[in-house]
This record gives sequence, structure tokens and C-alpha cells, in this order.
Amino acid sequence: MLRWGIRLALALFALVLLLVFGLFYLSEGWPGEFHARGQIVDRPIPTERVEARAYRVDAARRALGEPPDRSASQILFGDLHVHTTYSADAFVFSLPLLQGEGAHPPADACDFARFCAELDFFSLNDHAENLTAAQWAETKESIRECNAVAGDAENPDLVAFLGWEWTQGVPPRDRSRENPFYGHKNVVFLDTDESRVPARPIGAGRAQLFSTESLPPLAWSLLRAGMALGDWPSGLAPYHDFNRYARHQSDLVECPKGVAVRDLPEDCLEGAETPAELFAKLDDWGFPSLVIPHGVTWGIHAPAEADWSPQLAPAMHDPRRQRLLEVYSGHGAGELWREQRDVVPGPDGVPRCAEPRDGYEPCCWRAGEIIRDRCGDVPQEVCQARVETARRRFLDAGSGLRAQRVIPGTEPEDWLECGQLAGGFLPALDYRPGMSAQFGLAVRTETGAADPALRFGLIASSDNHKARAGAGYKELERKSFSDAYGLRQDWAERLDASAPPGPEALDPATLPAAAGLADPGTERNASYYYTGGLVAVHAAGRDRHAIWDALEARQVYGTSGPRILLWFDLLDDAETHPMGSEVTTARVPRFRVRAAGAFEQRPGCPDDTTARLPAERLASLCRNECYHPGEERIPVERIEVVRIRPQREPDEPLTDLIEDPWRSFACSRRGEGCVVEFEDADFDGSRETLYYVRALQVATPAVNGDPMRCERDAEGRCVRARLCPASGPDFDPTDDCLTPIQQRAWSSPIWLLPPATAESGRPTRGHSG
Repeated sequence: MLRWGIRLALALFALVLLLVFGLFYLSEGWPGEFHARGQIVDRPIPTERVEARAYRVDAARRALGEPPDRSASQILFGDLHVHTTYSADAFVFSLPLLQGEGAHPPADACDFARFCAELDFFSLNDHAENLTAAQWAETKESIRECNAVAGDAENPDLVAFLGWEWTQGVPPRDRSRENPFYGHKNVVFLDTDESRVPARPIGAGRAQLFSTESLPPLAWSLLRAGMALGDWPSGLAPYHDFNRYARHQSDLVECPKGVAVRDLPEDCLEGAETPAELFAKLDDWGFPSLVIPHGVTWGIHAPAEADWSPQLAPAMHDPRRQRLLEVYSGHGAGELWREQRDVVPGPDGVPRCAEPRDGYEPCCWRAGEIIRDRCGDVPQEVCQARVETARRRFLDAGSGLRAQRVIPGTEPEDWLECGQLAGGFLPALDYRPGMSAQFGLAVRTETGAADPALRFGLIASSDNHKARAGAGYKELERKSFSDAYGLRQDWAERLDASAPPGPEALDPATLPAAAGLADPGTERNASYYYTGGLVAVHAAGRDRHAIWDALEARQVYGTSGPRILLWFDLLDDAETHPMGSEVTTARVPRFRVRAAGAFEQRPGCPDDTTARLPAERLASLCRNECYHPGEERIPVERIEVVRIRPQREPDEPLTDLIEDPWRSFACSRRGEGCVVEFEDADFDGSRETLYYVRALQVATPAVNGDPMRCERDAEGRCVRARLCPASGPDFDPTDDCLTPIQQRAWSSPIWLLPPATAESGRPTRGHSG
């Protein structure tokens, strides 16, 4: 018996060892491979095809009444916000459990920009918080290889810029005035030579995805092993690769604080917890760079009370680098300010849920209404107590998916349009108006501060996480050309830990630590992902420096994807001032807007593209649909003018200062475009005033054009939502969820400064430097 007992113990010990080995074999990705940068197709776009882009702009300019002028600036289109699967979130979304397409390395971004989208320029902006030294080296080399294919440096077919994304990752419930929300910022560099770029990307600290603060190490290992086992035995390779990457990334050592950037180890993880630290480190390197805030109204990251005020504190804004703001991306528009509130002070000083107002319903309020619908026959006072408890517990849980989990057994449709910008154009999910472009342009925090206002040029880009730069040229392929992710059905069933519907809200203290993380591609989120926008520049040439000069000068505008042509100028006797200018004047201003709609698109791809890009790559990367302009332009229907008078005092009400639209002009429905001139007869020359314009095309179908696809009552309120599925039994991969919308372009503002401002030492004419 003793002998058999020893043998059994040894067998059990061996089994335990085998299980432990298997756990680490899977979770550590031992058989996994590092994803190299990929191979760029070494065949540039023909010169005559590139030159045709400029001829089209010239033809539009002539149609709008301007004489031909080959010395005039060109309009070039690009994307300054592109992720590859070197970004940790993009890597996760590429996995089979999320119906992912697999790896999209840096070479894919170059080929997509050149052949599929036919852009003039783009940048790579993977999340710095997870970029390893090897990935950063591969990124730099891929950008150089992309530029090497482009031909003549003075007239390239494509300009590739190097960059990264600085991504603040503090959970919303942990943010406060002492620990404020600063948002996400893309950092883009002029140069690509090794001696002219940082040795390491600079993030906002270790990302939460690989932090032991989100999951304990053993739980994180079990999760990674479980992902691999979930697709056993057919699909292990992608998980091996991811787990190898996750293991290597979690082993990175954070750079020491207070050390000059050139004295830090090359392979440490460099972080800057605030914008001030980021700007200081960029100053230490001394290389030309731009820092572009983006996605700031997206409630997945920003708390409900977030606004721009903390970034007006000393050193938190660098006007030399923060010249631009991304007003639209594939994650939604962030232009509009509305006086909507999620919380208000209660009688005891504790924040309580705000009531619906002007078409806006806070999600905390909606939580109470869901519980109210479940009250059944209970007494009214009992029901109302449950409703109030639900609202309070929702707020206590923070925001987003975690907060929604306090209401057991809900479906995404149950939340209707709560938290969303009522009537907004392709809005960001769970909209935060205090972080909008209009709020930032209008707000001031201190009277007499040296530089009291944010003066952003307005751009758009894609924020695509599949290396598809500028994917908004056609409204199709929702799951490939947007970031609409969803769990595969079998994985959705495995990870569904939601409680059954119940009559009362759950105590958020009882929710698991990872509540809200189980489904990163929820249907509600997926309905607010779009194909993305573009940045347009009025540049003196096609080369890198000409594009950079236009970006720094704010002679830029954004579009929601189509290549709309837009000019916006201040006219005076001496000269014409383009969008992005700061001009000192006390005279009544007169402006001119010229706009032409984008070309209608032919199906498929141009012959030049099919001749250069292998058929397999054309299908997998471009989905056999490329930028392929026809001969007719989509008419511009309307020009809208927004007037903003920035605050003179911090407590001046914004409702009186942001006028949107201030003026609106109907255009003839002709494809030749639209020309509008107007003046501001009520101009107050004693205060700063800014103007920008929107050019709206006639309505055309767009992916997720109506995110919630609501049925509405007579007052326009959403009473039933029909989200566009990204997974589950109702998911149809051929349904792009198209709804007609008015695609548009946003100009950069023109600022008119009173003479007293000029005396303070600021630039007074043209763009500020």
C-alpha cells in the first residue's frame, strides 16, 4: 500500500507539474513569434496620377471663379492618427475571439495609404505605453522604407511621418481635480533620421492592460492561457504571439525619474504623467514636433465632468506644439459644446443624478428608469426608493460598462440614447461637452494670464486600429474600415457573467474588479465607430517640409472622410488672411468661403493600383475597394458659420459666447461648388472673436450614420433602439448599417484680436509662431 501511495503521490505531483508547465507554456507565449514590420510593396504611384490630384484642385478653383494659378497652394489630404497591431489594444482586437483579421504591422499602413486610400501623407501613432524597443525600431525603419519608395523627395507620391500616441490611462472613477483627465495626444515628428528622433516613445505611464492594478499576476496568466485554450486546437498561433508580446511588455522596466532623456537606457519604458512632463521631455530632445489632442469627448475615457480647464494651468499647454485639435475621427466627432449635465450638487453637497434636459438623458437617470420599468405591483414609494438607489449606485460605480453592470440583466438597447449628444453629427460615445473643441476655444481660467486661450487649428483623422490610414473614402466594410469590434458568439457566451434581470440595482462594491472589461467590443460601443476622417492642408508643395509648414501655420481643415475642398479667408484691403490666421483689427470683418464637394466614387480600384498591388493583398488590405474618383462631385448643400467670443472673465456664461450656427447659407445644388461672402456688422473690436465654417454636402449613406437607429415619439425622444450588431446571432457581416448623413468639412478658425492684445506681444498678423 505504501508503494502504491508513493506512486500515486508522484503521479499527482507530475500532473501538477504538467499543468503548471502547460499554464506557463500558454500564458507566456513560449512558441509565439514577434511581429516584424512587414514588407512594403516597392512600386510608387505613377507621377501622372499624382499630378492629376493637383489638376483636380485647380479645376475646382476655376469653377469657383478663381483664375488658374500654378503657384497657389495645393490641397493635400492625409491621416495623422493611424494604429497598427503594435498598439496593445489593436493587437487584442486582432485576435480570433474578437473576430479579428490578424496582424496589421506598419507596412500595411504604408501600402493602404499609398494604394488603397491614395493619401498624400500619414503618420503612425501606436500607443507609447506598450511599445517595446523592438517595435519602436521596426516602426522607425518601416517609415523610412515607406518614404524611400515615394520617389522624388520634392514631389513624392506619399509622405510618411513618425509618431506615437500619449494615452492617459487613469480609470474614470479615480480622476479628480487633484488627478485630472488630460486625454490622449498624438505626437508627430518632422524628421525620420535616427539622429533626429527620440530613442524611445514617451507614454503616460504603464498602460492598465498590463498592470497588476487591473488584474493580479496569476489571474492575468490564467486569462491569457484561457484565451489560447478557448480556440484549441485550431487557432493557437495568434494567442501564442500575443502572449509572448504581453510577457515581454510586462517585463519592461520603467525609466527612472529626473534623468535627462539622452541618459536613460534605450530599452526602458519612458513615461510622462502630465502634459507638462511630456512637453519638458520633448524640449529635452529638441526635435521639431507637434502634439495633437484627440478623442477628448469620448466618454469611454473621459469622466462626465471633464473639461479643458486643467490644461490651461501653467505648463500644461504648449502653444508651440499644440497647434491642432482632432475634431473628428472614426471614434466620433468632438466639435460641439452643449450645456448638458450628468450630475448636479445635492442638498447635502453630494453629487446626485441630473434630470433630463433639452433632449439629453444622463445614463444615471436611465438606470433609474430601467429599474422603474421592473417595479411591477410594488407600492409607488418603494419603487421610487429603488429608482433613487439605482441612480446613486450608477454614479458610485464610475462610468461606462462598469456602471451599467449595477443594473442586472440589461441589454445595450435598454440604455437608449442616454449619455449621447442629442442631434449631433456622428458623435463620440458618451459625449463629454466640456472637452469639446468649442469649449476649448471659448474657455479661459484666469484674467490677464500670459496665454489664456487655446487656439487650435481643426483637423480630422481616422484613429483606425487596423493600419488602414484614411479608410473613409468609401462607406463600406464596417468591420474592416472602422473599429467596430465584437466578440465571436462562442466567446460572448463564455464571458457573459451578467446577472439575470432583477428589481433592484446591485451594490457596486459587490461587482468583480474586471466588471465592464469582459466585452471590450460591446454592441453599444460598436455602433459609435465610423470609417474616420482626413486632415487637409493648404501647402506650398507636396514635400515633407511644405506639409509641416502648413500644419504649424494651422492652414488646415478636417473632413469626415470625403475629400471636400474648402477655402476660408478674411478679406481686407491689404491682403487675404487664410484659415488659421490671427489678425489684429477693429474694423468690421469680411470673409469669403469657397467649397466643392468630394468626387463620387467608382466601385473597385483603379487599373494602376491593381497592376501594382498583388491580388491577395488588394483583397485582404483594401477589400478590393480603393479610392477611385469619378467625374462628378457631390454637391455642397450649405455653409454654416460658427462665431465664438472667448471669455473675458472665467465666469462669463458660454451660452452667450458660442453661436452655432451664427450664420447659415444655402448653396445651389450644383457639383461645381459654393461661394459665399459675408461680414459681421455686429463685430465688437474691443474683444477677441473667432470664426470657423462647416461645409455640408447633400446627404449620402454612411456606416453607422444613425448609431442607435431609434424609433422616436412625437417629441423626437428615443423610445426603442435597434443597434447595429457587431456579434451575436443577429450579426450580419454584409450589413454596413448605412444611414444618409451630411458629410462635412470643418475649417480652422480665423482669430480677430483687439489692438490691446497686439500690445501684449502676441503676433498680430498671419499665423502665430
